[in-house]
Amino acid sequence: MERPNPMLDELKKILPTIAENAVEAEKLRRVPDENIRLLKSINLHRAFLPKVYGGLELSLPEVTDCIAALAGACGGTAWAFSLLITHNHQMAMFSKQAQDEFWGENPDATASSSIAPFGKVEECEGGVIFNGDMKWSSGCDHAEWAILGFLRDNKETGEKDYCFGVVPSSDYEIIDDWYSAGMKPSGTKTLRINDNTFIPEHRIEKAKAMMTGASSGFGLYPDSKIYYTPYRPYFACGFASMALGIAERMLEVFKNLTKNRTRAYTMAASGKEIPPLMRLAESTHQVMAARALMEKTWDEHKAFGEQKRYPTDDELAFWRTNQAYAVKMCCEAVNRLFEVSGGSTWIHDNEIQRLWRDCNMTAAHAYTDYDVCKQILGRSLMGMEADPTMV
Repeated sequence: MERPNPMLDELKKILPTIAENAVEAEKLRRVPDENIRLLKSINLHRAFLPKVYGGLELSLPEVTDCIAALAGACGGTAWAFSLLITHNHQMAMFSKQAQDEFWGENPDATASSSIAPFGKVEECEGGVIFNGDMKWSSGCDHAEWAILGFLRDNKETGEKDYCFGVVPSSDYEIIDDWYSAGMKPSGTKTLRINDNTFIPEHRIEKAKAMMTGASSGFGLYPDSKIYYTPYRPYFACGFASMALGIAERMLEVFKNLTKNRTRAYTMAASGKEIPPLMRLAESTHQVMAARALMEKTWDEHKAFGEQKRYPTDDELAFWRTNQAYAVKMCCEAVNRLFEVSGGSTWIHDNEIQRLWRDCNMTAAHAYTDYDVCKQILGRSLMGMEADPTMV
């Protein structure tokens, strides 16, 4: 469904250049500087930045439509930039002191992340000492900060709290170890945290607090329509929008390929054969269904934020799992078409092969594991308590 979106209109003007850079981006294994410059020139990175720092505070549907369109041009660029955008939404839930440090002198600042809680911390006065190699930090080459995950002892409960700590780029070294079959331009490298890095208390938040409206920054912007919300659904929406944009682009490329394709040896016109037409039809329906499901979900996110209504656990279960199911549908649609696209599409720089690799990569993220999501939703539907081992 076409909806007014001025940011998307601006994005479409630069997408041809970003698409032209896609092959070079794969060779670089990170987002080209030109892509970042172009995306920042239209202020897409300020989509979720608080207005007090010069941000736009765009709605989630406006942003996800942009990420989908960007993914159709270059999946790796969309992967990295989507996370840079959504981390601003997460940062708006940190303390005012942390936000002032983050954006006060540079409102264009962004953060990459490595949030699997593998970091090692020691308690100290005023915060924690952090050490460790933190993997999977997409877009880190273009970020001024990083959000890191770790487990922290809770003296009151005797359990571990899953926490996030924010550090400037001066506190870590980027290890160039991203050699992947998919999403190559995402630059998802390892951050080697400098020995005994200090993270002050005001730059630490519990993940649970960010899911329950109990974080330090919650309520700082009472007039905003986007911050009265759990952080995680916003974070997750990027993966579904990327898969959707790639799948929609796959439909276009497959149609063009099939329309002009002739079979080797027989020279028969493939575009008139029934099997490719049937596959195209089914994949088109599947991608349309994925978009309809995600637009409904994104619109719910938007409405809840505007109404300052926090979702119930059951509503969160659907929001959490709708993302993964949409990714699953998009991958099935893409794979169905790739199977009959011919041997030439296996040449490394062929766009169809890149779309196939990148789409399946969106399903490889821990958050889009549909086996996990089926269990989460199934337990919710049966009125069972959530399994704490599943996030």
